[in-house]
Amino acid sequence: MDKKPEIHQILARLRQTVIRFDTPGVREICQDVLEGNYNAHSCIFDGLVSGMEEVGRLYENGEYYVPEMLLCADTFYAGLDLLRPRLEAQKQEILIKETGKVIIGVVSGDIHDIGKNIVRMMFDIAGLKVWDLGRDVSLELFIREQEKRNADIMCLSSMMSTTTLEIKHAIRQLKERFPNLKILVGGAPLNEVLAHRWGADGYANDATNAVKEAIKIISHVRKYRVI
Repeated sequence: MDKKPEIHQILARLRQTVIRFDTPGVREICQDVLEGNYNAHSCIFDGLVSGMEEVGRLYENGEYYVPEMLLCADTFYAGLDLLRPRLEAQKQEILIKETGKVIIGVVSGDIHDIGKNIVRMMFDIAGLKVWDLGRDVSLELFIREQEKRNADIMCLSSMMSTTTLEIKHAIRQLKERFPNLKILVGGAPLNEVLAHRWGADGYANDATNAVKEAIKIISHVRKYRVI
């Protein structure tokens, strides 16, 4: 009788199938996950998501291009489609009972959106309602969208040191106009100390922490009960 693989082996295989855009492979491994009753939350976030984060790094380094990114995303979603029902059945705390509302975008002057796109995927997995404004988003568009959506959280991203001050400016303007709006920021030039100094309500250095921060903020503000 074959020995059941350890969870770290399953996670490594999931990660590699996403990086190699091996859709048949990810489906096979996800079937093993379901049959072996592995933890779906860990397999999604530490396997599939970890793979997509590496894909983002490969793209930023010029090793992957748009076609590879799209193929990797297809593989990611093929695995997610199989594992998400199990995640919900296991009632992981990452899912919230009521849908929080989030607006996300990369600030004006910055066109680097790979990290933002991965965060958006994670918000979708967590059951949040997300409006993605894309990249190089003007402050005026953020304001108009908030007036229309009345979101719980505005997520601002910047990957360039030259556009980081746009986040500082946006936080000040958004807080003045929408006092109850919570702002979550992220990006390579930022850190937690700087984010809070500028008035942000949360900071995340990767997609997994962005989800945790968003749910923590929403749960506090709207007093959601996690399931």
